[in-house]
Amino acid sequence: MRRFDFAPLHRASIGFDQIADMMDRAMTADSQPSYPPYNIEKTAGDGYRISIAVAGFSDDDLSVEVKENSLVVAARKAEEDGERTWLHRGIATRAFERRFTLADHIRVTGASHENGMLHIDLVREVPEALKPRRIEIAGMRSGNPEVVDAKAVN
Repeated sequence: MRRFDFAPLHRASIGFDQIADMMDRAMTADSQPSYPPYNIEKTAGDGYRISIAVAGFSDDDLSVEVKENSLVVAARKAEEDGERTWLHRGIATRAFERRFTLADHIRVTGASHENGMLHIDLVREVPEALKPRRIEIAGMRSGNPEVVDAKAVN
């Protein structure tokens, strides 16, 4: 696989650090972890839901945190008290940490754990200052006293 050096992009751009970092992360991630499986769905115009399969984990084993535009979901199974003899163990309960990069103005509104699925609800809240707004265009009125007629010079 080809490696690209994004150092010149970091030096020559101002205010585009997130884009450069995102491209850098995408190029250096040789293999993305596939455990646990997850879905991302759009639930409303500005609503999203991440659903992660966490069979075998209790609420106490799971942790959901937001750190610097990243959503970090981690799980660590508590040690079992008694000894068990497994004939077949197909449900993976190994520890994991999965990170999701959140775009600007994305806020986590809640999380729920039901039927072996961890659901994390997110909403995009764009501040009023960044929303599009309509600018009125003032027309020229005839006889406006502030308008001065141009005179020919020469």
